[in-house]
Amino acid sequence: MKKLNIGLIGWGTVGTGMIQIMQKNSQLLEKRLGAHLVLKKVADLDLLRKRDISLLPEMLTKKADEVIDDPDIDILVELIGGIEPAKQYILKAIRKGKHVVTANKALLAMHGDEIFKEAESYGVDLGFEASVGGGIPVIRVIKEGLSSNSMISIYGILNGTTNYILTKMLNENKDFNEVLAEAQKLGYAEADPSLDIEGIDAAHKLAILVAISFGKKIDFSKIAIEGIKDITLLDCMFAKEFGYCIKLLGIAKTDGRGVIEVRVHPTLIPLSHSLASVDNVFNAIYLTGDATGPIMVYGKGAGMMPTGSAVVSDIIEIGRNIISGAKKRLLPLGIAKKWVEEAKLLPFDEIQTPYYIRFSAVDRPGVLSKISGILGNEDISIASVIQKGRAVEGMVPIVMLTHEAKEKNIKKAIEKINKLDITGGTKATIIRIENNLS
Repeated sequence: MKKLNIGLIGWGTVGTGMIQIMQKNSQLLEKRLGAHLVLKKVADLDLLRKRDISLLPEMLTKKADEVIDDPDIDILVELIGGIEPAKQYILKAIRKGKHVVTANKALLAMHGDEIFKEAESYGVDLGFEASVGGGIPVIRVIKEGLSSNSMISIYGILNGTTNYILTKMLNENKDFNEVLAEAQKLGYAEADPSLDIEGIDAAHKLAILVAISFGKKIDFSKIAIEGIKDITLLDCMFAKEFGYCIKLLGIAKTDGRGVIEVRVHPTLIPLSHSLASVDNVFNAIYLTGDATGPIMVYGKGAGMMPTGSAVVSDIIEIGRNIISGAKKRLLPLGIAKKWVEEAKLLPFDEIQTPYYIRFSAVDRPGVLSKISGILGNEDISIASVIQKGRAVEGMVPIVMLTHEAKEKNIKKAIEKINKLDITGGTKATIIRIENNLS
């Protein structure tokens, strides 16, 4: 039976999951692949850390170059994360003619264009299923299952940490800091959770989805990103009263004329929508193609075994190509590099959605008229209003839902309202609404 040698750089959580799957399911993998997978060499800076599995000492090294330079290794797996030295390791392996598998979402979001170009140029396969959605095979769904479709939109719950926090806030009436501390204790949030709660992790994943869905090169710095740290329990409760829940969504949609909206932010979505039922640490991506209509893929978006499963699935796919002698069967973006153009992004100030706006204002006559007057002057019409009873020191929450309005008009109005004496120096909270997720 043919043998395929695998080299691994980065023996951390996901690397451990990958090895466990290769060991536990070795016979099954051989049957599905028609070849024997051999983990030949593993590089990690810390080889003494206690892990759930042990490897033979002769397989281990602290030097990544020993893995990359080994002529017997067919597929290199990069799982160290970060930009450097991961980028140079991957490029060096590609230029040596090795196929590469990676879970590195940040690297692909920010430097994917260069890496995709090199992989196509050198005729090697690049697998990155594990970079988005953990064990959810969303990249394969888009590149293969939906390859006959012109993609219309993507709505994704792409970060389990923020989804867990928002779920617990709503269902257990807990505030943000309390739930964040709980998530850290349970291992759902990092000690420094900024990449998650600020929306950056979700934006990395969205950038990859946009590239493969629309066949466009995207400048990561132009993605509008807003996190959840300013979302309060009060917002979750008001949202529910209006028939919504709050999710951190990655959103990308085209206007049909080549312009794409790409944004990540907290979003009110109807409780009746499928994405509203995606709770806790689960992820889901809701895709709409011109032929299929809406499709949703759902599952565990992170973790040792789900992400390790995605890594091994890429190894299997690439292994099949090696055995059959197929080259460039499926290009990294599913489209030839010569056809990939820079994405034309709609400026964030030009997006149009309905809005949720929460003010704190003094409890006296004329407050609503002042606020609504400013909104009206900026071409913003009010759809619904809730004003609760008296609060501490005479300040009461006022919540409004608007009809569809432009982002720049909302910002102008809020800036003026925040300066009114009736707000007592507090700032309004705005959350965008998506009513028609298709």
